[in-house]
Amino acid sequence: MKIALIGGAGEGLGAALGRRFAAEGFEVALCSRTGPEKADLRNEGEVIALFDRLEARAPVEVAVFNAGANFRASILDTPAEMFEKVWRLGCYAGFLFGREAARRMMPRGRGTILFTGATASVRGSAQFAAFAAAKGGLRQVAQSMARELGPKNIHVAHVVIDGMIDNRRTRERMAERAGELPADGMLATDAIAELFWQFHAQPRSAWTFEADLRPWAEKF
Repeated sequence: MKIALIGGAGEGLGAALGRRFAAEGFEVALCSRTGPEKADLRNEGEVIALFDRLEARAPVEVAVFNAGANFRASILDTPAEMFEKVWRLGCYAGFLFGREAARRMMPRGRGTILFTGATASVRGSAQFAAFAAAKGGLRQVAQSMARELGPKNIHVAHVVIDGMIDNRRTRERMAERAGELPADGMLATDAIAELFWQFHAQPRSAWTFEADLRPWAEKF
C-alpha cells in the first residue's frame, strides 16, 4: 500500500487530486483543518504528527501541498497581521509540509513532492502584496528543495495555476467574471489533477520542475 497525501484538500482541486491518485491505486489522505486527516499545516507539531500517523500505516509516496489563502488590498490598507497570516498558510506551511515529506522519503530514496502555485508565484500585482509574497516564497522553497533532493531521487515540482479554477467557490465569489467566460474558460479541476499525476509518473531522466497552466480564454 502507498499513500498520496493532499495537504489543503477542499471540495475543488484537492478533491480532484484525491480522485486522480486513488484511480492509480493510492490510498489517499485528504488533509485539512476539518477533513478526514485533520491538521493545521501552519503548526509544526501537527504537521509532524500528521506524517507520523500516516507513515505508521504505509509510506507517503506522494505529498501535494495545495493550501493557501488569497487576500486583496492596497498596500496602504494591508494589516500586518493579515500579511503574516497569508504568508504562514501559503509559504511557511509549505516549508513545514515539504520538509516533513522529505524527511520520510530520504531514507527510502524515492518520492514525489508537489506544490500548487499561482500567477502570484512569479509576478506581483497591485493589491496582491501579501499573496505574492507567500506564493513567491513557496516557489523558492520548492526550487531549493528540487535542487537539493532531485539527485537523491525525490522529484519536487511546482505548478503555476495562471487563471481561475472552475469550482463552486469561484463561481460564487466571482460570479460576474465567470459568467462572461465560455463553458471551458476556466481551469477544470480534473484537468489540473491530471498534470499532477503526470509529474509523479515522469521518468527521472526527464523530470520537470515547473509547468504553468491557463485556460485558452485567459490573458497570457
